[in-house]
Amino acid sequence: MNDPNGLVFYEGVYHLFFQYHPHSSVWGPMHWGHATSRDLVHWQEHALALAPDELGMIFSGSVVFDAHNTSGLAPQGQAPLVAIFTHSQPSTEALGSPHQHQSLAWSLDAGATWQKYQGNPVLQSPGLKDFRDPKVFWHATTARWVMSVACGDHIAFYASEDLKNWSMLSRFGQAMGAQGGVWECPDLVALTLHGRERWVLLVSVTSGGPQGGSATQYFVGDFDGRTFTAEHADVRWLDWGPDNYAGVTWSNTPGRCLFIGWMSNWLYAAKLPTAPWRGAMTLPRELQLREMDGHAWLCTPVAAEIESAFQSGSVIQIQTSHDLSQALANSQGRCRLTLTADAATSWALQLSNAQGDIWRLHYKPETRQFGVDRTMAGQSDFHPEFAACHLAPRFAHSSVIHLQVYLDACLMETIADDGLSAITSLSFPSSTWTGIEREGNVDVSLQTL
Repeated sequence: MNDPNGLVFYEGVYHLFFQYHPHSSVWGPMHWGHATSRDLVHWQEHALALAPDELGMIFSGSVVFDAHNTSGLAPQGQAPLVAIFTHSQPSTEALGSPHQHQSLAWSLDAGATWQKYQGNPVLQSPGLKDFRDPKVFWHATTARWVMSVACGDHIAFYASEDLKNWSMLSRFGQAMGAQGGVWECPDLVALTLHGRERWVLLVSVTSGGPQGGSATQYFVGDFDGRTFTAEHADVRWLDWGPDNYAGVTWSNTPGRCLFIGWMSNWLYAAKLPTAPWRGAMTLPRELQLREMDGHAWLCTPVAAEIESAFQSGSVIQIQTSHDLSQALANSQGRCRLTLTADAATSWALQLSNAQGDIWRLHYKPETRQFGVDRTMAGQSDFHPEFAACHLAPRFAHSSVIHLQVYLDACLMETIADDGLSAITSLSFPSSTWTGIEREGNVDVSLQTL
């Protein structure tokens, strides 16, 4: 599995569709897999939602609840879920010719089954080789649907009143932001800061991320219904780790902006030492804006449902390193470590196991940087760039650092200062982490689900 697709909240259920190859653990003909949850913690997988056809593979896209049946795809008196996705034809890809177009499917049974629109594609490529990953939302001010679509080195915006007929609005991003690779998976969302509506555009880039390979950048600005205008020129990363990519947000969640990403990196995604499965998602995050030094910055704390799940579990206040190691061993490597540390001094936290693997988290006040070191954290010979120390800046100015590390088998998500800094990374230890050592002025507690 890779990119999350078609995220929608409908009738009390969170739907997660995702890029999926059901016949192999490496990338191939893309389908849409499907899973659902009522609490963002416990998930149930369902049958395939969309499969390749004569128009091509089923690449990334989005799902909206067409509450007023503007598409006319549902019988009178009903409202469909509508999927907007990319049809991609691999036969012409090597030639560099246009081969990616946007298509529709709809569901009348809450996403259990889908029917493709006979008029597909509804938006053909304007002569571009890369033209994919449509993310659609209802723009209330102009009373129409707005689509963001990735176009190689920029994002194009289109509008429609019925999800079938689309007209060009504007383009954004040429010669802006990180341009180390192809732009993918755009998502334009409205957030509120100090009572004022601000817009954030998420853009994933296939290479050139802060740790090498793929990563997700963002732009804060304004959207007037036609044009997005960024208010800054610097490159900003949603996550400073190597393994949070192609993330997008759920639709139909008024008052909340919930996000989830694919927890991998295109540098080594096809070579990860896992079997028989390969690929995972990050924990759901709740996107927020916070003002720092007069600028709006994006924060990515975990969703409230994840917080609640841990708060309802057992909490172990650690008195000694032996207590901490015993608690970690008992958790079988699935837990949350909560750290409170002095921002004026250096400190570190180190995980280990009986085989001698070491995962290390540190902070250095002189550089105001967090670091996650996986150079000795287990198997890494599958790719020369996997074993590395990943650094992230600290943006907060408080004298105390509050930080959480979420562990689950090979998945490690480090989130500091309520999401202002995040490092999401994989590691493949030889066995479960059973030992912890602390250096410097840092307090640690452990919580299990």
